Amino acid sequence: MNAPSSPKGVPAAIPGGPALLLKSLRKSFTDVTAVDGLDLEVARGECFGLLGPNGAGKTTTIEICEGLTDPDSGTVELLGLNWQTGADQLRQRIGIQLQETQFPEKLKVEETLRLFRSFFKQGLSVDESIKTAQLEEKRNSRVGGLSGGQKQRLAMACALVGNPELLFLDEPTTGLDPQARRHLWDLVDELKRGGRTIILTTHYMDEAERLCDRVGIMDHGRIIALGTPQELIASIGGEHIVEFSTASARAASETPHEVEVAPMLAIPGIQSHRVDAGLHQLSVSHLHTAVPAIFAELTAQGLDLSEFRTHSATLEDVFVGLTGRTLRDE
Repeated sequence: MNAPSSPKGVPAAIPGGPALLLKSLRKSFTDVTAVDGLDLEVARGECFGLLGPNGAGKTTTIEICEGLTDPDSGTVELLGLNWQTGADQLRQRIGIQLQETQFPEKLKVEETLRLFRSFFKQGLSVDESIKTAQLEEKRNSRVGGLSGGQKQRLAMACALVGNPELLFLDEPTTGLDPQARRHLWDLVDELKRGGRTIILTTHYMDEAERLCDRVGIMDHGRIIALGTPQELIASIGGEHIVEFSTASARAASETPHEVEVAPMLAIPGIQSHRVDAGLHQLSVSHLHTAVPAIFAELTAQGLDLSEFRTHSATLEDVFVGLTGRTLRDE
């Protein structure tokens, strides 16, 4: 399937102030502080990824930015405007794709887009929106008969129909099969090249690495790491991750206390060590020299391997190292 063509009239990256500016943002609920003095700036024309486990405050932050939730305190500016004095203008200039959008299932695709287009003073034509979302063959199909990927593309088309300068994409590929995810990625790539500012939340680290110019990792209401995917990956100190467990550790209490860690850290090229559910994880800068030394050290300690694998360092490794959990942990 060919990549989607870029829609006509996409606004070019606009010089000047940031597309999104948050200062000392706070929001508390009865039992939790969801956003705790958050500062964040996103440049115009940038694709920015906001990552965080459940309960990190990510959803609350996005809802505040979208004007759906009021903050307790702090500054929120979008395109130089705020929701208190510029709400009508902002609604015409931003687009929002929710993680799951409920459309009237009896409406046809074209009818749905005509409805959403009527909300905006100016924007893309319905035909252009359908083409952008690659839904030409489904123009006259009822929404209730669309696949999950087609519904997500329709949601994207509805978010784009007003030709927004700033686009919020909340988990746009959750629940999609790999092919449908790739199609959405192609569309986001086209939007990036067209100069739109995109705020993306995702549970897929490969998606963030693939699409985002910068990434912010959020936990306990704060940004705990910020940078390009490459910068964040480099921050863990090694280009590769070595994972292993020992037979004795796995057979006992899942706690690999038998392994002496200090000699491992003394091996040249090993930057750090952590344990996750009985699995040792070493950050390694020189894989070809470190792996034989790891084998030799385990042999010297009289330990047998039950698992051993390596992979290039990813954002997932950064995230686990910072938060102690994977992105999908509850």
